[in-house]
Amino acid sequence: MTDLAALADRVVPVLLFLVFITVVAEICDLVGLFDEAAHLAARVARGRTFVLWLLVVVLACVCTILLSLDTTAVLLTPVAIAVAGQVGVSPLPFAMTTLWLANTASLLLPVSNLTNLLALHRFDALGLSVTDYLSLMWAPALTAIVLTVALVWLLHRRELRGRYEKPGRPEPHDRLLVVVAAVVAAALGPAFVAGITPAWPAGIAAVVLVAVTAWRSPALLRRVSVPWKAAVGVAVLFVVVDLALGFGLGPWLTSVVGSGNGPAELLRLSGIGALTSNGINNLPAYLALEGTADSSPVRLAALLVGVNAGPIVTVWGSLATILWAQRCRSAGLTVSVSRLAVTGLLVAVVVVTGATLALSASA
Repeated sequence: MTDLAALADRVVPVLLFLVFITVVAEICDLVGLFDEAAHLAARVARGRTFVLWLLVVVLACVCTILLSLDTTAVLLTPVAIAVAGQVGVSPLPFAMTTLWLANTASLLLPVSNLTNLLALHRFDALGLSVTDYLSLMWAPALTAIVLTVALVWLLHRRELRGRYEKPGRPEPHDRLLVVVAAVVAAALGPAFVAGITPAWPAGIAAVVLVAVTAWRSPALLRRVSVPWKAAVGVAVLFVVVDLALGFGLGPWLTSVVGSGNGPAELLRLSGIGALTSNGINNLPAYLALEGTADSSPVRLAALLVGVNAGPIVTVWGSLATILWAQRCRSAGLTVSVSRLAVTGLLVAVVVVTGATLALSASA
């Protein structure tokens, strides 16, 4: 019972953050914030497909870093696909950009990925603050983003050439709601790095947006989808892994993963993290492997590189990848499992390796 209570003490704030930040992201989408941002990008690009893609890259990075990878996968993906369709360019590179950056750009802030939030408990036990976390993660985070963008361009450079006709204005939205949503989203960034438990600013942001939306357009609130099933599913996964660790899984994993802070040892840890994530999903993978890496901040960071940037080979590797695939199908875009696996394997190997080496060099 004590172990389960300790697990709940760590997991409940993470699940609350998942629920709150999803509500924030859903309302931002429903009031038109992402729609306005995507259309602004299409107009700013002035008909140049490559520039439009770069602006989507920036938007995907900002959404992932500030509002979590699930926001990018769930809400930005259909917007990117729709904008590509409106201007007459291939939607595939835009969809792959949102998928890969949703995962690989999720290293910088604790709120960018649920695994980061789980790791904060271990960083705190090692006497490290959120500022220390940022100091440790900025180099691998930047490396992961740069390598991902470079690989997307290499794989889709032919589709990203040429020009398009500038689209017209998006459908009108309530300007006050859009402005309030933008201000709230922008305020979350500083709040998330202020050392406060992330569930608090996310919860306050959700309350503010719900209240303003209820005042201006209450009908929109009926369309907000709260991820109760996802939260319950994640909780069940955590309990299953915790029970497995209690029955002796931990020592075996420690023998497989090894120890040490050298480049080879960190690559071994991040690689096993990526492999395990693609096999069983990154959340239970992190929880299972956490005990093998909690002896040093650098090893914890290497594990985060693997479980964050690595699970892009299988559809079930991360919750964001699952949600991305669902949104692509809903938008009429089909990406074969084989294509996803082959290209995802290339990106995962390059990005996880590069980010791990950057971590080793900067730590």
